[in-house]
Amino acid sequence: MRALIGIASLLVVLAIVGVLAKKQLAATQAPAPALQAPGPAAPTGTVREQSQQIQQQVQQQMEGLMQKSRPLPDDESK
Repeated sequence: MRALIGIASLLVVLAIVGVLAKKQLAATQAPAPALQAPGPAAPTGTVREQSQQIQQQVQQQMEGLMQKSRPLPDDESK
């Protein structure tokens, strides 16, 4: 009798976990395309061309960030 109750409870828990997993997977798959922000066009061409395009984009972004001036801190610690 104890074994039967144990097996039945395990089956109930397994069913609950299965339902929750199914809901979680359905929730993560459906809204993903809607959340993507419109950005630059996806790289096209071969893998090598895509890699070079990404490297160029990163390099341009870094150069742009390096050109920006930062405000100097005040020397009031004296």
